[in-house]
Order: sequence, then structure tokens, then C-alpha cells
Amino acid sequence: MKLIVLSIVALLSTACVVEKAPFKESKILAGKEVKASTLNLGYTTYVEYCIQCHGASGKGDGPASKGLLPPPRDFTQGLYKFPWTNYGELPHDEDFARIIRHGLKGTAMLPWDISDERLDAVIQYIKTFAPAVWEGKDKVLGTKIELPADPFGEVYRHQAIEKGRKVYHVTAACTQCHRGYATKEEINGWAKEMGTTIELGADLYQVKVQDGEYNYKVLPPDFTYHSLRSITDVPSIVQRLMYGVTGSGMPGWKDVVTDEELWALAYYVQDLRDTGADLAKRNALMDKVNKQ
Repeated sequence: MKLIVLSIVALLSTACVVEKAPFKESKILAGKEVKASTLNLGYTTYVEYCIQCHGASGKGDGPASKGLLPPPRDFTQGLYKFPWTNYGELPHDEDFARIIRHGLKGTAMLPWDISDERLDAVIQYIKTFAPAVWEGKDKVLGTKIELPADPFGEVYRHQAIEKGRKVYHVTAACTQCHRGYATKEEINGWAKEMGTTIELGADLYQVKVQDGEYNYKVLPPDFTYHSLRSITDVPSIVQRLMYGVTGSGMPGWKDVVTDEELWALAYYVQDLRDTGADLAKRNALMDKVNKQ
């Protein structure tokens, strides 16, 4: 019944805002001229598919947004979590397209099967919610980083995972935000082996809530439990590690660790995801770290 009521409210709210052609002139968005006809098609597409969650003004406050966690993106901020560009830089159209086409796992953002024409149009329309970020010839799209070659491959996957454990718990100190998955004895042993020391806090086996830029707290994922929004495989994990997650406090690691360490860390994160998919394996891992 609740879903039916929400659907009716959504339809009514949609009916109230539909205009035939709200755009009369073209706009310059990140140096690219977008015709009024494209923006108008984007508007009608947005009203049909997006307004229920993201709202008429793009603030993520549509009638179906109530109770959604994470909440729908507020497009007026001009912040986008998962582009394949450097942290905080403007995404390319293919970054929007990838998310719209494939959705974001663990959220209410579903994959949308719409025509290429409507896809491009709604991408351009979404940009108009943040004119200070997008409008003008001086706005520049973000830098794309070439994905480094995989130094491991499936043949050396096990070695990558073992190295990744050390990168995760010592080199990159990922447990400053995420939880730990090794015993304190293991972590201290790795640190000693690497000629360093590491301080292990009382919250080692907890995820640490972060202050984000989206007007809500950000919970770093437990890789054995939570869905990773934009991840499909190991290379996509490397991409995300390189670029970071804009507005979440998760920086890009491209210039912090080596390419080999990035790949090792990605293989380890994927191994944690695989462990989480097997309840017996996850329980065994949790028992190991909890019985200290």
C-alpha cells in the first residue's frame, strides 16, 4: 500500500511540473554548446524517469526519496562520486552514461535502458542543475588516467592477494577509515617485516563514519558485507582506487602507492568481496579476528 501511495504522489508531482519546452536557447556546458532541443528532451526524460527520486529541482528530494539510504544525489551541488577522473574534477559524459546504464549497486539507483539520444539529453539536462559548475567556456572536464598494466594476472593472483593484505593494513593504512581483516599479530608482523611500525586503535575492526560533502555522513564499506556501488571487477577497483570517491573523504591513491601496490590492493579487496559472498568463509574470517 505504501508503495502504491508513493507512486501516486510521484505521478501527481510529475504532472505538476511538466512544461512543453522550458529551454528556449542553447547553453554552453563545459565548453560544449548544447542545443535547446536536446535540453528539452533531457527535461522530459528526467521528468519521466528521474524526478521521483531526484526531485523537480534536482536536490535529491523527490517524493520517492523518503527513507532511501544513501539518499539520491543532489545534482545542484555539482559533485559526483564515481567518475573516472581525478578527485573533484568534472566527469565526462561517459561517466554519467556508465552510471545511468548500469546503476549503482546497493542503492535505489537502478540501471536504465533508454535510447542513446535520450541518454545524452538527460546527461546534459542534469548539468543545468549546477550552472556555476558547468556553464561557460572556461569549465574544463577532468583528467582521465590510463589504467596501468596488471603486473599479476590470474596466474599470480594469490601473490597479489598476499601483497594486498600488507598494502591494505600497513602501507596504505586503509583501516583509518575501513575495518581491519587481519589479526593484530599479523599486522604488526607485516609492519616489522617492512621496517616500520603502525598504531592499531581500539576501532581497528570497525568502519569509521566520515564527514562527507553530500550533507550526510558517509559509511566506508565493509568489503565482506557491503555492495560496492560502481565496482564490477578487479580493474574497476583499480580505477576507483586511482581516482578516489569525490565528496566522500576517499582520496585517489595514484600518486601515493605504486601501480603494483594498487593492483595488489584491488586483488585483495576483490578477495574480501568473494569471502563475503561465502557465509562460511566470512564467519571463519570474523571468528579469527574476533577471538584475540
